This record gives sequence, C-alpha cells and structure tokens, in this order.
Amino acid sequence: MMQVIIGADKDGTQMKDMIHDYLKGKGLEVVDTTGTESLDFIDSTVRVVNKIRENEEAFGILFDRYGAGSFMAATKHEGIIAAEVSDERSAYMTREHNNARIITVGSGIVGPDLAKNIVDAFLTSHYEGGRHQIRVDMLNKMF
Repeated sequence: MMQVIIGADKDGTQMKDMIHDYLKGKGLEVVDTTGTESLDFIDSTVRVVNKIRENEEAFGILFDRYGAGSFMAATKHEGIIAAEVSDERSAYMTREHNNARIITVGSGIVGPDLAKNIVDAFLTSHYEGGRHQIRVDMLNKMF
C-alpha cells in the first residue's frame, strides 16, 4: 500500500486535514507528521523529509500558505527532490520527469477541489526514467 506523508505549517493545516481525509477515503496509508500542532514551515518540512527517508517508497505532500517556503526548506535536504505545484500538470510531470518525492501546495493559492486534483495527479504518475535519469542524477550530485 502506498504511504503518503503529509505535513503543514499553521497556514496549511486546514488544507492538510482535508487532504488527509480525502486520501484515507481512497484507502491510502496517510502519515500526518504535524497533527494539530502550529508549526513553522521549516519544522513541518523537516518532519516530512525525515519520514520520507525512512521509506523509499513513500511520497510527501507539504502545505503552507504559498507552497514556496516548504519547497525551499525541502530542497535544502540532500537527496530530496521536491516541487512547488499549483496545477495538475506540474504535479504529474514533476514525478514523471524529475522523480520528485515531495510536492508543496499553497493553501492560499489553490482551492480544495484543485488540491485534490493535484494530489491525485502526483500520486498516480510514475517516473519514466530513461533520458530523465541524467537530470535526476545531476540534481542529486548538487550537494
């Protein structure tokens, strides 16, 4: 069963809770690393990254007001490829071409229906490998 690790800062908590229920309703294993705590985006990101490192098959989704803060914090961690997304196509393509394991979503940018569509696109896409592996290797060598 696919494991999805989620987290949020105080501005992303409401959307995170909605997505938590949505994913549980689809029968996915959801690990909420922030619960009801009011965290800074850096702290919530560190929790998701640490859990991602424990399970190479897991995917992470972070929520904050604009998605940018969590994205910046996630990419500071070696071996983590993350993308800030606000549409379905970007969510899909970042998995397919970049093998991203984490996406960040801005609760102040996307509404509930679009957030569900973004999450679905990310979680149902598959990494293509092949010619894209060259860039993934380059990203991973940047540290």
